[in-house]
Amino acid sequence: MSDNNKIHTEEHIMKLSFIGSVVFMLVEGLMAYLTNSHSILMDFVFDITDLIMIGPFLLLVPLLYKPVTERRPYGFSQVESLFLVIKYSILLIITFQLVIENVESIIQGGYELDAGAIAVFEFCVFAGCLVMYLLLSYYSKKYESDTVRAELYVWKLDVISSIGVALAFFAQIGLQKTSLSFIAPYIDPVVAIVMSLFLIVEPIKMIGISLKELVLFAPKKEIMDEIRMISEQRLISYSYELTFLDVIQTGRKTWVELYISSEDDKIKLSELHRIRDDIRNLLKKDFDQIYVEIIPDIDQ
Repeated sequence: MSDNNKIHTEEHIMKLSFIGSVVFMLVEGLMAYLTNSHSILMDFVFDITDLIMIGPFLLLVPLLYKPVTERRPYGFSQVESLFLVIKYSILLIITFQLVIENVESIIQGGYELDAGAIAVFEFCVFAGCLVMYLLLSYYSKKYESDTVRAELYVWKLDVISSIGVALAFFAQIGLQKTSLSFIAPYIDPVVAIVMSLFLIVEPIKMIGISLKELVLFAPKKEIMDEIRMISEQRLISYSYELTFLDVIQTGRKTWVELYISSEDDKIKLSELHRIRDDIRNLLKKDFDQIYVEIIPDIDQ
């Protein structure tokens, strides 16, 4: 897929997600106000945070495909990593604040809500989010970047959380005429806390990955091993040895530097070009934007 097609596909996915987020944000915001439900408020906060971050990213997408220059040796790829750190950090801060508020509500004895209305509403939200997730998944088959995966993750969480909340409040309706009816006031804050703990796993994980990319640390061992294996297989057929592997991954771009040596101390540029192209083509299957350089290892 060409860069122009990638840009078009990614912008289309992000715009579709943006429209969906606006619709669900408005509906959930209104329902959270009418019912005073912290569970619905949790969904509303996540949607509005995601919405705020999608806008700037739509302007950023074309920059991510700008060519590397001497002035910007990594292009704008680190901006994407910074963007993800900011996005997930905001979600973490908001989530922790909501957890504290819900713990306080439990300590104060909880609160009564219209369980039936919330259960039906959340089931409708579940159906809508599921349609949106399947639609975005269909378009992402053409092209999927880290940011697109982040959007899919948010919609997947909306699907899971909304059906979870719906089931919880359907259960509350069943408890109201039993000896366990005293549990009812605690259902909403407990559900909101469980949702919060479930939702913070991915943000913490992505913040760690994006921070490593920002400071240009090597990617995880599995990625290094894959690149090393492919590189060594191609080099050995030309009687070259890989002496050092340097990999930098930031955003959707990956730079690979292969330092090589030769037993007879003879290195042919024509062979290096072929090897580089072969390795790059093999790595393109698993990496979006890959750059490969082969460098003779000169003793210090």
